[in-house]
Amino acid sequence: MKLSARNALRGTVTEVKMGAVAAQIRVDVGGGNVITSTITVDAADDLGLAEGKEVVIIIKASEVIVAVED
Repeated sequence: MKLSARNALRGTVTEVKMGAVAAQIRVDVGGGNVITSTITVDAADDLGLAEGKEVVIIIKASEVIVAVED
């Protein structure tokens, strides 16, 4: 598979919270970093997402906001 997105991080699913329509997925990408994503329940089911599953997080965004403490 080839993608135009250049921000791809390998990680392990640490938590899956299924709602009625949306699922919240938490992925440990190493170094103490966890990415949280909200996807449809159908997508989570199709991907077979469960705790311990190895995945690739692909980030494609039109904006990135950076903040610092005062």
